Formats: sequence, C-alpha cells, structure tokens
Amino acid sequence: MRFSSILVLASLVASSFATAASDILADVATINTQLNNLNNAIAAFTIPGGTLGTALAIHTNAVTLGTSLNKATTDTLAVSPNPLADADGRSILTAVEALENTIYSCLNGIVARKAAFTALPIGGIVTLVKQDLSNLNNSTASLEVALIGTAPASLVAEATALQSRINAAFAVAIQAYAS
Repeated sequence: MRFSSILVLASLVASSFATAASDILADVATINTQLNNLNNAIAAFTIPGGTLGTALAIHTNAVTLGTSLNKATTDTLAVSPNPLADADGRSILTAVEALENTIYSCLNGIVARKAAFTALPIGGIVTLVKQDLSNLNNSTASLEVALIGTAPASLVAEATALQSRINAAFAVAIQAYAS
C-alpha cells in the first residue's frame, strides 16, 4: 500500500512539471516581445552617435532575451505529449517563423554597429557584444534542438530548414566580431 502511494505521489509530481504546447506558445510570445525590445535598443544606438548607455541597453536586452530562450528550452523539453500533435507543432513552428525577420534585423544591426561600438570611449563593449552574440547563439541553438526534438515528424524538415537559416545568420554576425 505504501509503495503504491509513493508511485501515485511521484506521478503527480512528475506531471506537475510537464508543460503543454500553450506554455511554449506563451514562451515564444515573450521571446517575440523581448526580441523586439532588443531590435529597438539596437536601432536606438545610432551610427554615429551611439552612447555607452544605449550600448548597455543592448546588452541588458540581450541578457533578458537569453533568459527567456532558456526558459522556453526548459519548457519545450518538458512538453507533453512528445512529440507534439500536428496542430500544436504547426502553431509553434508558425510562431517561431514569425520571429525570423526580427532575428535577422537584430543580427544585421549588431554587425552594422561594430565600428561604432569600437569607437566608444570606454573599451570592452565589442567584447561584451561578442559574448552576448555567443550566449544568444547557444541559447537559440538549444531551443532549436528542443523544438525539433518535440516536433511531429511532418514538421521536422521545415523546422530544420528554419534552424539552418537562423544558424547561418548567427554565424555571419559571430564572424564579424571574431577579429
């Protein structure tokens, strides 16, 4: 009797940690907001004329976005059912695809501002941006792997193609800050 009570309790605890597709969609909505905030912060760093304050706002927004990407990864890895139903998988993929142009805008904006970051009177901003790019790339890659791992078979090829496009854009930005 005691053993069966422990099993019931363990299954209740385990199910309380599972997430649903709606949780992932909420995470993607949060990522969308924070991605737009980052994009706006990048745009606010004018060329020329960007300030240390606007550069640090970019960093703050990048860190916040990274935290949300990591939460989305954790939630995706705990989703039930796994793989997702076709309709849920399609909803999530569509939501992530909607982020694609803003991701490109952020990455292109960061690349375009490298010389302006370098020109700031306080050193280390380029190093900070390089670290932010690396962290966001790693967090994005982890989320991509988690999403593809939970995608229904009918969506894996499309999700993998999206992953390849986003990874290529990150590679260009990271390479721009490599030297």
